[in-house]
Amino acid sequence: MKEVTLVEFRRNAEGILKRLGRGERLLLTRRGRPVARLEPVSGPTPGPGDPIYSLADLAQDGAPVSNRDMDRTIYGI
Repeated sequence: MKEVTLVEFRRNAEGILKRLGRGERLLLTRRGRPVARLEPVSGPTPGPGDPIYSLADLAQDGAPVSNRDMDRTIYGI
């Protein structure tokens, strides 16, 4: 997931909103720390290559999957 700083967002909100409109998901950072995920309200229907489908592979023998592992798999953070 690509990062966008708060300063970038303030300077180019229109451009960032266009990126979101094209389906891109972004991580908003402030002073180098993640503060929010920006993603389209509606986007393309997830296909078989979508990372959400790989969560089942993380669970082994019915063991729970941590939130950190889920975020790493889905958002790449």
